[in-house]
Amino acid sequence: MPRVKGERKLEILKALAQMLEQPKWEKITTAALAARLDVSEAALYRHFASKAQMYEGLIEFIESSVFTLANRITTDETDGERQAEKLLEMLLVFAEKNPGMVRVMTGDALVGEHERLQVRMNQFFDRFEATMRQSLRQAASAPGANPGPTDASAQAGAMLRYAIGCLHQFVRSGFSKKPSETLAAQRRYLPA
Repeated sequence: MPRVKGERKLEILKALAQMLEQPKWEKITTAALAARLDVSEAALYRHFASKAQMYEGLIEFIESSVFTLANRITTDETDGERQAEKLLEMLLVFAEKNPGMVRVMTGDALVGEHERLQVRMNQFFDRFEATMRQSLRQAASAPGANPGPTDASAQAGAMLRYAIGCLHQFVRSGFSKKPSETLAAQRRYLPA
């Protein structure tokens, strides 16, 4: 039975993500990835010009998934403060469901790879922070909002740094310390 176009590419990315999920993670080589898929390294390079392109495929998955969900949250939730809270929670739950991707998000998997990959992950987090900042600005300008001083930029930055810390802790714990498991208790200490 012939493969659907792009199916092998997805298999390669899925195998790469699964390899990144191993608690005793080591730098992934194309040889190890090819062995896992029971194909030659040349077969990998028919679909990706380099290992960096494979990581770019994972980053594209992260961006697409997270911002599709973020758009849904900002469309469905009218309260800006609740939007920001839901965005934060969504990012943490996404990480729990995709532990291999967290190694890409934190940059662990990108060490020694092309620097453009880390730049792209930094841009992802900048964009996510901007989305939260917009939600918090919306909350501050809503009718009946607390008239006290608000700094949406500082709030969004603090929330993002909390999330990044949770992602790092998740990786360092061998994926045992779930990012969202303490959110409910810690939410009151967050600035939103």
